[in-house]
Amino acid sequence: MSLRLPARHHDRLRIDTSLAIVNIVLLLIFFFLVAGQETRTPRDIRLAQTSQIAPSTLPSPILEIRSAKEWFLDGEAVSPELLPAALSGSDGILHLVIDKEAEASLLISALGHPELASREVRLVTLRAGPGQ
Repeated sequence: MSLRLPARHHDRLRIDTSLAIVNIVLLLIFFFLVAGQETRTPRDIRLAQTSQIAPSTLPSPILEIRSAKEWFLDGEAVSPELLPAALSGSDGILHLVIDKEAEASLLISALGHPELASREVRLVTLRAGPGQ
């Protein structure tokens, strides 16, 4: 009594992709679980505030911009048109102070000034002390 089983064809191997599909689905589930969580910001964040302080305590040269026509270089009033002449003696870094409530267009137009475009400009922020 012999049984004849059908012969196997080894030339046509099948690759089982079900394990790869399960892994991909699990990774997607984990990704959406992590990405979908709300992030909570700490409640003790305070924005920096600009206050008036003596220019002698700040690095030099420092340009303070209060409005489109009200510019101060090292505490002295200077018009935007005369800024190249006022900065002619300094070749270093220009420190720039502007109020956080100022419009962004004021900062962009100031940085587009030809004299400021050719030198390194650092934005200086000042923190108000307690009670201010």
